[in-house]
Amino acid sequence: MRTHGTLTRWNPDRGFGFITPAQPGDEVFVHISAFPRSADAPRIGELISFEIEPSKDGRQQAVRVMRAGARAPKHDAPVRRNTARMAPAKRQIGLGKVLLMMLVLGGGAFAYQQRDYLIDVFTPASALEQMSSPTRPVATTPASAPTAQYSCGGRMHCSQMTSCDDATYVLQHCPNTEMDGDHDGVPCEQQWCR
Repeated sequence: MRTHGTLTRWNPDRGFGFITPAQPGDEVFVHISAFPRSADAPRIGELISFEIEPSKDGRQQAVRVMRAGARAPKHDAPVRRNTARMAPAKRQIGLGKVLLMMLVLGGGAFAYQQRDYLIDVFTPASALEQMSSPTRPVATTPASAPTAQYSCGGRMHCSQMTSCDDATYVLQHCPNTEMDGDHDGVPCEQQWCR
């Protein structure tokens, strides 16, 4: 609630003073920051209008001070002007996000529709052969295994192999291998030869 009073004490060095309200009561503290910005310093005896709020320490203090005869500050116009300037930026950010989402969703839908073609293009031929014939012979004969492509090289474990054919060759042709845990002739069953 707005109250009226007179500035009775003012300390220009420290930027504060006291107001005596028009209605009977105690003096109210006022700081220079409560006054509107102007070139005129507060003067003792000046009639002012103010609102009272508790300060940080719990005492009453004057805030939003207006001088007698001065026009009320127009707070609404600048706020509307600022929001009018801000609104296009928000719309542009929103539009950018919407366009990005549409692009991502469109790319995902296209890839989903073309998945069969993309699988054929990006899958190596050896993986396609494994997918088309899941049952592999238990053991290959030495004559049918390609000998020039694989070598022992001291390899003994599945982690050292590069394919099921490589593991099969090493199991059949190299000593001290540890790739066939159940001794059924199929090496690296959990990693390569599923």
